[in-house]
Amino acid sequence: MPRLDLALRDLRRMALGGREMDYVLARRRGRRGVGLRVDENGLTVSAPLTMPVARIEELVRESERWILRKIEEWRGRQVPEVRWEEGTWLPYLGRALALRISPSPRVHVALAGEELRVGVREPGEGAVQRAVTAWYKRAAREHLGGRVESLSAVAAISPPRFLLSSAMARWGSCNSRREVRLAWRLVKAPPPLIDYVVCHELAHLRHMNHSAAFWGEVRRQCPDYERLRAELFATDHLYRSF
Repeated sequence: MPRLDLALRDLRRMALGGREMDYVLARRRGRRGVGLRVDENGLTVSAPLTMPVARIEELVRESERWILRKIEEWRGRQVPEVRWEEGTWLPYLGRALALRISPSPRVHVALAGEELRVGVREPGEGAVQRAVTAWYKRAAREHLGGRVESLSAVAAISPPRFLLSSAMARWGSCNSRREVRLAWRLVKAPPPLIDYVVCHELAHLRHMNHSAAFWGEVRRQCPDYERLRAELFATDHLYRSF
């Protein structure tokens, strides 16, 4: 296994704009100042290895307006509105599922071919959305967790701990505790895009940065990653609709 880079990454949370926000703290020995980046993955803060977290977050807050503006720009791409009614089309693993709703004494959701069949006691948008969202999370835990395990084996990497995330602006993250978090909404995307995100996070287990060595590891695991990354960037708003 290649040597682990001297950068440490951790998923942290702080208050910005009156709400809690996740960010990745990337520490590196020899770095002098604090750097900020906002992209499709959310906020990344680069800082010296020995700088206290309190000081880092104090400096981050000095750029609060810029950070919030950039995040809103990323989120501002048009997100399709979901109408929780009979016949609505819902994305799942790159397919379009037709929503079928029926009254039922107990809540249940089942995938049947190209239909997602939902039974609720009192059909209404709120009840249907809650039932469907819970189903997506269960499906995501199974599918995404399976891909993490399978692709770890292919890459000859010891499987990390897998966790689901509800992040809207970050599809995945990895920290120095060997925890990989994937947003449950990612299960809406086509399988090749999911695999790219998984490979991206697995590559961080060997290179905790975005160096040339890191991207070389991504390419080793996912040779077509540049095309897939561009496709995910162009279409990810379709998977953030709920």
